[in-house]
Amino acid sequence: MPVARATIRPMNDSVLTRLTNETVELLQAMIRNQCVNDGTPESGNEDRSARLLRDELESTGVDMQLYEPLPGRTSLIARWAGTDPNAPALCFMGHTDVVPVSPDGWQHDPFGGELIDGEVWGRGAVDMLNLTSSQAVAFRHLVSSGKRYPGDIIYFAVADEEAGGEHGAETLLNSNWDELRCEYVLTEFGGIPLHSDKGTSLLITTAEKGLGWRRLTVDGSPGHGSRPYGADNALLKAAEVVRRLSAYLPSPQLDELWAARVTGMGLDDDLTRKLLDPAALSEALSELPPLIAGNLHACSHTTFSPNVIHGGVKTNVIPDKVEIEVDIRTMPGETDEDVEAHLREALGDMFDEVAVEAIRTSEATASPTGNPLWAALERSVASAYPDARVVPSLVTGGTDARFFRQKGAIAYGAGLLSPQIDVGEFARRFHGHDERIDVDSLRMTVGLWLDVVEHLWD
Repeated sequence: MPVARATIRPMNDSVLTRLTNETVELLQAMIRNQCVNDGTPESGNEDRSARLLRDELESTGVDMQLYEPLPGRTSLIARWAGTDPNAPALCFMGHTDVVPVSPDGWQHDPFGGELIDGEVWGRGAVDMLNLTSSQAVAFRHLVSSGKRYPGDIIYFAVADEEAGGEHGAETLLNSNWDELRCEYVLTEFGGIPLHSDKGTSLLITTAEKGLGWRRLTVDGSPGHGSRPYGADNALLKAAEVVRRLSAYLPSPQLDELWAARVTGMGLDDDLTRKLLDPAALSEALSELPPLIAGNLHACSHTTFSPNVIHGGVKTNVIPDKVEIEVDIRTMPGETDEDVEAHLREALGDMFDEVAVEAIRTSEATASPTGNPLWAALERSVASAYPDARVVPSLVTGGTDARFFRQKGAIAYGAGLLSPQIDVGEFARRFHGHDERIDVDSLRMTVGLWLDVVEHLWD
């Protein structure tokens, strides 16, 4: 199938090259800061990158504030005032924390930030320090240029996204909304080109699934491990709970966003028809590569992933309590009541034997298209992919965009990936081994941010 060619942007090429090099250097420094968030309050150490970014922006003279709700969990807000107090404000938001890593699975040091064969390697290179660094460089260039824009432009480098935002965006939007108030937000992740014989489509995230994380506690009776026959073993009950969750098949939810995503993939007509038909969807997914099928399944279903289990005290003691933590991701429109209904249906007669506790919950969020920011993105994407169709899409993971949407702002996941990026390989890099981003994508993305600002207030 043909591959779209990225075109040269009209911006001065030497300026874009300089900004790209600055983005590479900043990305490398942020990777080396090792702001690893393992979900505990004392992890993250985002203060390292918040202060790095403050120092990077200090020469602009723009108003900046550091916020530290917990020691070391620091976020940065920089706001550059526009010329018209009534014009909509734009926020560039990027998180500075990264997930833990298993170094033995990597070809290179996951925190080395090495530039190898045109790619920057390291944890966070795609999630999402590539965007956080390119936004900082673009913001600094915009302020330093001396040109003024009607609306305020905000740069928000935020902590704790990888653990749900309690020590970052969620808290700061509630306590410091005046500093973050905006109508538009650009954050992770989008800009993925899908190439086919029917042309190129480029995905921009406009919605994300909800969180329905639950802790399921199964009780039994303790006893001696040498006499298992007829024992009330909580671990065996928990295993059956996990089996039933794995076997549960909720009905797909296929809406307009799903239809736009499927038609934008440029698949053959028969496969497209199956993907749009709830009765044929399962068959269609089996015909696709596993990574793509997994993503599409998650975009069309409420999902249940039992990921953590705690129980037992000793090899020869039958456990009397086992806890299972389940990552549940809900579809748009679903509530806590729907989560309970799903669990009741999945577990059947075992539901009443399980204590259900909410770990974290938030409903799915979405932003409309057909507004000045969407139009600016379409025009800006055309600088790199002139013939591409910009397609709204649903992201299966959670982002801090949901907190802005809850405040009434329009938030999109954007960016640009170069034509040589393989979609399946790129997906594997999220939270995986050998995470890396190519310099061409960094170049295209920093150019995208600058183009959007030029077009937004036209």
